[in-house]
Amino acid sequence: MRRREFIQLALAGSAWSSGAAAFGKPLGRLVVVGAGYGGATAAKYVRMLSGGRIDVILVDQHADFVSCPVSNRVLGGQKTLAQLTFGYDLLRQHHGVKFMRGSVTAIDAGKSQIVMAGQKLAYDRLIVAPGIDFIYDDFPMLAGAQQQIPHAWKAGPQTRNLQRQLMAMPNGGVFTIAIPAQPYRCPPAPYERACLAAFYLKMHKPRSKVMVLDANPVITSKRALFERAWRDLYPGMIEYVPGSELQGVEVASKTVKTPFDTVKSHVLNIIPPQRAGRIAQDCGLANVERRWCEVDFVSYASKVLPRVHVIGDAIDSGLPKSAHMANAQAKICARAVVDLMLGQAPDPLPAFANTCYSFIDDKQAMRISTLYRYDPAKKSMEADGGSFLSDHPSIQEGGDADAWAQGIWADVLT
Repeated sequence: MRRREFIQLALAGSAWSSGAAAFGKPLGRLVVVGAGYGGATAAKYVRMLSGGRIDVILVDQHADFVSCPVSNRVLGGQKTLAQLTFGYDLLRQHHGVKFMRGSVTAIDAGKSQIVMAGQKLAYDRLIVAPGIDFIYDDFPMLAGAQQQIPHAWKAGPQTRNLQRQLMAMPNGGVFTIAIPAQPYRCPPAPYERACLAAFYLKMHKPRSKVMVLDANPVITSKRALFERAWRDLYPGMIEYVPGSELQGVEVASKTVKTPFDTVKSHVLNIIPPQRAGRIAQDCGLANVERRWCEVDFVSYASKVLPRVHVIGDAIDSGLPKSAHMANAQAKICARAVVDLMLGQAPDPLPAFANTCYSFIDDKQAMRISTLYRYDPAKKSMEADGGSFLSDHPSIQEGGDADAWAQGIWADVLT
């Protein structure tokens, strides 16, 4: 990997140029469904790259943006949920993005319109950034038991709930995290959560234990670094059991059964298997068997519905399902949408980078960064030149992680 290229592509906020930037005749309307890292970025960059010539309406069922990245730090008290919550006002003030709150119930691709609460909204192009939904087929009781057994995999009230349960644990209690088989949102995050839960318990309830029941055969990201952190910082406190696919759940007693054991916990954090967000499922954007949305990686155009693009965690790929990835995909998609609305061909060889930080205690973090390029033969984004991986966690990387968060929030929302 070439360092200069990585720096140019890695962090949100780099300068983007396009032939569409000149002011002139209006080009039409773009509707963006989903205002997370992908959707909000796409809305902003389409306005920027079109020189304001494309009318952009950003639709989301929530009034505020709540960052899932960094939310694990709420558990240990390093952050509050309020510090991770932002409005969309600056997108309107700085870029003219119109925000509409509501739940989209249907996409009528034939008429180029979306439906929400009986209201119809027309578009010339549509970007859908639906995020993830959870699969409860094997344990349907969990869908209604999120107060007792929160997943906290979408930041918000469940994050506070999990924090309260952790703080209320007795000294000597058991905090259990159950991790689904890949693919799922942000592969390092469950292992980071184990670290930060252990950090809190080490400080306040040192006789307690963190159980990590992983359906995967090994730690799926930063394996050696996490194993070292658990050994050096939390000896005897974190027990990791790979291949631990859940076979049974008892909600009332917070007990789970795996192929190896039956584990009873004081706090049970089950992260369910995942698929593309509900709107993608309901509107036929997602492949039913594969659970995710298939796209053309040059423009992120759906392979199912015309004039509809899909970005973020919902797409079917071997790429990490991370906030940084959604932000990067949104910029490629935004530029392609502007080109297409100008009647031009998108860049045939897009490239971007992904960076993911993980905290192991209140100050130290580690990262992995990878550059990706489009491979025309494979028609997919492929890693180019390997990855940058931290030699070891450090306070400096912790500061870099904080700077990354501030930088990407500014890029997405201001």
